[in-house]
Amino acid sequence: MKKFFGIVSTVAISALLFTPSVGAASHHSKDIVDTAVAAGSFNTLVTAVKAAGLVDTLKSPGPFTVFAPTDEAFAKLPEGTVEALLNDKAKLTAILTYHVAPGKMMAADVVKKSAIQTVQGQSLQVSTSDGARVDNANIIKTDIECSNGVIHVIDTVVLPD
Repeated sequence: MKKFFGIVSTVAISALLFTPSVGAASHHSKDIVDTAVAAGSFNTLVTAVKAAGLVDTLKSPGPFTVFAPTDEAFAKLPEGTVEALLNDKAKLTAILTYHVAPGKMMAADVVKKSAIQTVQGQSLQVSTSDGARVDNANIIKTDIECSNGVIHVIDTVVLPD
């Protein structure tokens, strides 16, 4: 009986060690745009990225850190705001690039900072006094690794000055 459990344990351990991790392997192989599309909760963000002509940039090697607002975050904006932004490429681009920082910053790196310089040129203010926040947005999920950076999910669209 002891020998049987030893064999079963060895087989189980071997299976764990030698079976590729489908989730991890496939997740890291996707870039920021493909990861956002696959998540299914960033449809408005993806539409905005396409309208602003930023798809190629966010598919480039980067790396980038993206503070990605969910569809619910966009829904909090006043009625008609998203539609107006989709028709104002310059303003849309400024807002979207305000959500992106150059380099790959994991959550542990983000919370050590008081401000993060964005691709747009202004800085996001970081606060950890009441949970992790950038500007007025709560960071609700962190460290979604992509082949060209990392995504941190936020619950509010942040706007530059």
